[in-house]
Amino acid sequence: MIHPTAGVFEGREHQLPVRIYYEDTDFSGVVYHANYLRYFERGRSDFFRLIGISHTALAEADTAFAIIRMELDFKRSARIDDALVVRTTYDSIKGPRLFVTQRITRGADLICQASGVAVCITLDGRPRKPTSEMLAQLSPWLEGGKLAS
Repeated sequence: MIHPTAGVFEGREHQLPVRIYYEDTDFSGVVYHANYLRYFERGRSDFFRLIGISHTALAEADTAFAIIRMELDFKRSARIDDALVVRTTYDSIKGPRLFVTQRITRGADLICQASGVAVCITLDGRPRKPTSEMLAQLSPWLEGGKLAS
């Protein structure tokens, strides 16, 4: 059976290939700006998937994530048939907040970059610290391998 890729790691950076389809573009043939948020979400989700953190298991443990801040800088346009790479690093964790940096590239060209904050929450929306198991799985991938104080 063929499974979709969850990407690969290059050092601390998770890399997820994304192909641009007609449905991703606007009337001018350029990727619609809101779709970059979807690609970044896929990168964050597949980062977790590849290190063994399952969103299904998180939900069973009354845990989820909400994006509370996302800043995007658009540098170049992407178009139909482009092969892009979503590059994700989790930089630090402070309390319930996870700080993430993401970039989308086409070859050596930077298409879009993002800086964001996700917060770990219960399923009814209350902030909570990540579980010790989650922290152990994430810690090796953080900048300097450490949690923020």
